Amino acid sequence: MTFASTALIGEAFVGEGVNAAHTNIVLGRRGGPVETAWATALATPSAGHVPFVTVLRPSVPVQPPTLFVPKTAAETDLHRRATWGAAQAGLARGVADAVEAGDLPGAEAGALLLIAAIWVDPGVADLDEAFANQRLAAFRAIRAAVLGTPTIDVVLDAARTGPANPFYAPDPDVLARTAPELEALG
Repeated sequence: MTFASTALIGEAFVGEGVNAAHTNIVLGRRGGPVETAWATALATPSAGHVPFVTVLRPSVPVQPPTLFVPKTAAETDLHRRATWGAAQAGLARGVADAVEAGDLPGAEAGALLLIAAIWVDPGVADLDEAFANQRLAAFRAIRAAVLGTPTIDVVLDAARTGPANPFYAPDPDVLARTAPELEALG
């Protein structure tokens, strides 16, 4: 079977506080819908959200070609350095790590495309920590996409326990009070 014959989707959150990294990826093949989305995103930037090709160094784009899509506008000097510098470098290295680990087949790198939506907190304070968190988040998001994780059992268990993220976690009474009556269809 062809690797990534359909779009693969992955997500990872690494770190805590303002230096944390949240990465969403879509991986697919050239000639398919991911290529259309990749080219469209690159050609149609919006104010403050300008996608760019991720490079390991100037004129050395990471392979597979990876589009960095910022989730927030970079407004301060440090936030710009974190977005275009540390987070880009972390994403590039995380993609290269995934190739080195065999999660992404190196022989097919030229046939694949990756879109990465990246959160860099406007209050970022440590470029090295932001790099390290983004590197690991990119690697984990790619691995999740390739493995098709989390499984539906993990998702449903997390839903029953209660959703939680760094910005909000409902109290158990809120979960109980807002639960719909679940009935099977048909």
